Amino acid sequence: MGINVSRTADLGSNEWLLRFVGRQHIAPDDEAFWNGLLNYNIVLPENSQDQLNLDSRLESLCQSFIGNNLKTGNFGSLVAVFLEKTSELLSLSDQESNMHVWQTFNALFIIRTLVKYINETGSEFQLLQHFEALPSAELLQAAVERQQQTPAENASIAIEATEQTAPVPVIVDGSKFETFIDALVNLIVVIPVKEFTYHLHLEAVNMLITLLSVHLFAQQPTDKSIVFRTVFKCQHANVLMSALLHFVARMVEVPHTMFGSSSAGSFVFGIAESLLSIFSFRKQQDALKSGQATGGELSQRFRTLYPLANQSLLLILILTNHYTAQENAYRASLFGCADSKDSPKQGTGAGAVSFQIDFSAVYETLCLIVTIDQATLLLYLLLHRNERFYRFVMQQQNLEQLVIPILQTLYNAPDSNSHHIYMSLIVLLILSEDEGFNKNVHTIMLKNITWYTERTISEISLGGILILIVIRTIQYNMLKMRDKYLHTNCLAALANMSGHFRALHPYVAQRLVSLFETLARKHSRLDAQLKQPADSAVFVNVATTPEDMLQDLSVLEEVLRMVLEILNSCLTNQLVYCPNLVYTLLYKRSVFEGFRSHHAFQDVIQNIDMVVGFFSSRLQRVQEQRGELGVNEVLEVISKGASQWSSDRLRKFPDLKFKYVEEDAPEEFFIPYVWTLVCKYGCVHFSSESIKSVTTDIAC
Repeated sequence: MGINVSRTADLGSNEWLLRFVGRQHIAPDDEAFWNGLLNYNIVLPENSQDQLNLDSRLESLCQSFIGNNLKTGNFGSLVAVFLEKTSELLSLSDQESNMHVWQTFNALFIIRTLVKYINETGSEFQLLQHFEALPSAELLQAAVERQQQTPAENASIAIEATEQTAPVPVIVDGSKFETFIDALVNLIVVIPVKEFTYHLHLEAVNMLITLLSVHLFAQQPTDKSIVFRTVFKCQHANVLMSALLHFVARMVEVPHTMFGSSSAGSFVFGIAESLLSIFSFRKQQDALKSGQATGGELSQRFRTLYPLANQSLLLILILTNHYTAQENAYRASLFGCADSKDSPKQGTGAGAVSFQIDFSAVYETLCLIVTIDQATLLLYLLLHRNERFYRFVMQQQNLEQLVIPILQTLYNAPDSNSHHIYMSLIVLLILSEDEGFNKNVHTIMLKNITWYTERTISEISLGGILILIVIRTIQYNMLKMRDKYLHTNCLAALANMSGHFRALHPYVAQRLVSLFETLARKHSRLDAQLKQPADSAVFVNVATTPEDMLQDLSVLEEVLRMVLEILNSCLTNQLVYCPNLVYTLLYKRSVFEGFRSHHAFQDVIQNIDMVVGFFSSRLQRVQEQRGELGVNEVLEVISKGASQWSSDRLRKFPDLKFKYVEEDAPEEFFIPYVWTLVCKYGCVHFSSESIKSVTTDIAC
């Protein structure tokens, strides 16, 4: 009776689909038809090629649907069937509901397929027309008579009915579309996630993403979109955001079968039960633990193994990054959630708790997947805007589990997109705003960092490897990206940490001073070029004007000044704990030679010179007594001298404290980025040829 939809099935000749998209109205209570249509098994598209193949096989059916539905209203009938089945699910036992879940899923899949087609080929207004379309009185009467007649008599009724037309409906509040949105939300938050409901929850989340994808194919602002206005005026933002974040945190693995057998028992429902039930699922996380895999590879694995978590994460990002300039209940909900281990506090205003969730589960999941773009974005939102979560993270004793994957993203910068690099650095900057974090990273010791291949380091602090990676990112940016804001964020993070640098590894101290040395050489070359006559061979590149070079020189001097202030901050606050840095400054003292008289650096270099002079004189006295000193002997002299050093001798500078501030109009950056991730790493595959509103590179 049903349909077996393989990836090669000829869907264009299927009798149930042909009737659905045809010229006859099919009533919602025509059980024989709906049972025939909805009893099918489908192999879901796994990639864009699968989706393209399915779309091509459905093309003629979709065209017939567009041509007939405004007269037949069959789409509205299907929506009505879905609404009825969704409401019935709550009162059925597991054994009774298994078939019901299957049919509800199938109905929703057909709805999503048609919505996707309309979005890609039509307009939002046409989409809403199809939702609200009603059959004419003649078609309604024909449908009633057809249910009472034999199949032969039905044919003549159908022919007569095709000559009638139905008026185009007017979209009003309280519409079928609004009811449909409410049903999707209820399905997600009320029905428990079990093995045989997993794909139904996934389809509901995909349906919301597909509806909101109208943004991709329209050129109107989202605040003019009826779809967006309907979704964003949802009265259940807190419970929806809670359910979605729970889906992410618990990372339920996709079942091996779509609708497996279930045990007997009542189909208990309720939000608390829904969220607790997913604890029973076993996590299969080892597949995501691979130090050799890139963020893109992990994104693909995450999508394949944990599609509900992946799609829920993407939907969270869509809901929280649109409507940032006006009231957004989803955004407020995410920023107002609290740890379930804390006693609930009934605050008001900005301090109100929107919902509670186990922060440990959220933190552990983010540690596991933070190398993928969408997880980095969620971490950014929580750290930047949810004070409770920020404080929770700062209290964790295993910060390396969060920080090291972020550092790996930066280390593998050539394999990451510029947006991901930028967001990873901002996360580090936000973390560095906390003094406790800056102290703790130097107490966490790491061994055998195999992914860091520049140099073999048997043991180093988390703070040390963090400094190395940020310096490396600055140098990579100088060569490849030349992004001023990237420099700014890198240096701001180092500056925040500099007053707490401790026990720096010799290689870390060398890289800090070498950063200044590299920048100094570049400054000298640029300065020399500017002093050459304008018609000399220096300006063979006509694209580089003296004005451009002056601007580059100005930026370079700002960076050099910041590096000097970072060194000065460490010497002022932590000299006694950083003998390796003092050793390197003594060894490389000549790199500061050309800047002592420069007005932009004079004051800071005076402090560095004072430190170098103090220890240099002590070393000279010891050498006169003992002769040539080895490295360990030099460090011994430095350590003894540091115990007698007083930072009061140094000129005082303000403490280096930088705080991340989001740019004006953040949606201009985040919305295209989020939709790029939806298209690239989501389970719903959109037609890239039809996309109009996203200008960033999308690999669908």
